[in-house]
Amino acid sequence: MILINLLPHREASRKKQKEQFFTQLGLSALLGGIICGAVFTWYQGQIAEQQERNAFLKKETARLDAEIKDIAGLQAEIASLRARQTAVEDLQADRNMPVHLLEELVSELPDGIYLRSMKQENQSVLLTGVAQSQERVSDLLRSLSTKTEWLVKPELVEIVAAKASVSNREQRRVSNFTIRANLNRPSSSATKPTGAQPAGPVAPTAPGKV
Repeated sequence: MILINLLPHREASRKKQKEQFFTQLGLSALLGGIICGAVFTWYQGQIAEQQERNAFLKKETARLDAEIKDIAGLQAEIASLRARQTAVEDLQADRNMPVHLLEELVSELPDGIYLRSMKQENQSVLLTGVAQSQERVSDLLRSLSTKTEWLVKPELVEIVAAKASVSNREQRRVSNFTIRANLNRPSSSATKPTGAQPAGPVAPTAPGKV
C-alpha cells in the first residue's frame, strides 16, 4: 500500500527550524547579557576599590603635608634658637676678650715697644705705638704671628721714622708704627681664667710701655 503525505511538510520543517533558531538566538542573547553584566559588575567593583584607594592616598598625603609643614616650622625654630645661642656665646666671649688681649700683649710685647692705643674694628684690632727701631717692630710682628692665640695674621699698616724727646736737650730717633691683626677665639679660651686682673690702661698720648 502506498502512503502519500499531502500535508505541507516543508513549511512545517522551515517553521520548526526558525523557531529553533530564534530560541537559540534568545538564549545566546540572554547568556551574552549575563556575561556582560558580570563583567560590568566586576569592573565597577574594581573602579570603586581603586577610588577608595585614591581617596585614602589623598587623605594620607594631606596628613603628611601638614606634618611636613610642622617639621619645617620646627626646623626654623631650631635654627633661630641656634642663632640666638651662638650670639649669646659670642657676647660672652667678647666680654672677656679685652682681658685676654691685654694679658697677651703684656706677656708678648718685646722690649723697646710702647703702645699708644688699641682699637677694635669689627673683627680686627688696630695697634699704634712707638718702637726704638724697626727691628723691634719686626720682633712684635713675629711674636704676634707665633705666640698669641687671640690675634692672628698681623700685618704692618704703616711705619714712620720720627724723633722723640728724651729730655730738654736730647732727642732720639724712633719709629711710629700701626699694626692690624685679626681677632681669634681659640677653643681653649673656655679653660682660661676669666677673673684675671687686666693690665694697666694704655697711655693715650705720652708713650708708656704696656
